[in-house]
Amino acid sequence: MKKELYQVFWTQTAQQDLVRIIEYIAVDSEIQAKRVYSTLKQKADSLRQMPLQGRIVPELRSYNILTYREVINPPWRIIYKNTEDKVWGLAVIDGRRNVEDILLDRFI
Repeated sequence: MKKELYQVFWTQTAQQDLVRIIEYIAVDSEIQAKRVYSTLKQKADSLRQMPLQGRIVPELRSYNILTYREVINPPWRIIYKNTEDKVWGLAVIDGRRNVEDILLDRFI
């Protein structure tokens, strides 16, 4: 029996996050920027088979918001949510920043 795959979509906000990250890294190293881009895309694509692999976002859990999950590829955090057979990439955030403020501003 074949497992059904989820579709992974990136919201405009998440796409903008990713572009900003890659552009910032590319100032110093285009090669490193390409590596980071590829790694983050692969991490998100892994959600096609295992959409619940990520943990519930701890900064939101404390507000009893349990619908958002994250996968981490240090220092980057990909925030997403599942709906039926889809995974929605909502944000890509540098975990060294004040993530709680960013998330509360975006999701509350």
